[in-house]
Amino acid sequence: MFPRYRLVGFCGLPGAAALGRLGTGDPGERAAEIEKVARSYAAGREPLPVLELLAVVANSSPGPDGTYRSRTPAATVRRFHQLVQKQKALLLLNIQPGRASVLDEVKALRDWLVHPDVGIALDPEWEMAGGQVPGDTYGRTDGHELTRVARYLSGLVKEHELPEKPLVFHQVATSVVREQSALEPQPGVALIKSADGIGSPGLKRGTWRRLVRGLPDGVHTGFKLFYEEDAKGSRLMTPKEVLRLRPRPEYVMYE
Repeated sequence: MFPRYRLVGFCGLPGAAALGRLGTGDPGERAAEIEKVARSYAAGREPLPVLELLAVVANSSPGPDGTYRSRTPAATVRRFHQLVQKQKALLLLNIQPGRASVLDEVKALRDWLVHPDVGIALDPEWEMAGGQVPGDTYGRTDGHELTRVARYLSGLVKEHELPEKPLVFHQVATSVVREQSALEPQPGVALIKSADGIGSPGLKRGTWRRLVRGLPDGVHTGFKLFYEEDAKGSRLMTPKEVLRLRPRPEYVMYE
């Protein structure tokens, strides 16, 4: 996957505009739009459009099973998989686990993950411990858990002879990913740490510097932009500004 491609994507869920760009308008139009946006980030690489679909969404209420999460219907996932096949793009299935087991949620998506154009994105700020409620506090993961997910994906890649599969983990603060040094790259899995966080270009650069400091070997970088929130009181960073970050992001995602 790297250094051949630069990934550029929209995230969200149809019908939920507050959750990202994919929640506005027709998904087919969004897929065509991100293809155009991706070209502005090529910078010597092949741009690879990404649709990052919220496949598991954290909720403020426990739900019938007490997990504080809901799963996106298979019909929606299928629709987006058909879109990326048509656009020759990549589908990332984003997991906000609530109190559910992260690895169990990944395994529940196995039927999609055996496809060569489907990967995983984790949102550990929504990974709650017992007694915690999504939205009240930041959740967290650690390098050991991320390694277990990467190892599972590596097994699928080997079993089904798939191309390298991306595993993104979004990080909004240093507290969200503990024991990062325990993260072990796995064969056939491209690990991508995506710097999250809302703010002005200056604030976002500061967050970037904090989060990429001490990056483990074999981990690639990503950067997240917010169309509305970043622009409140400031402005959205341009592709040229994003590409001036060091190390240069290999995945750029817009919410």
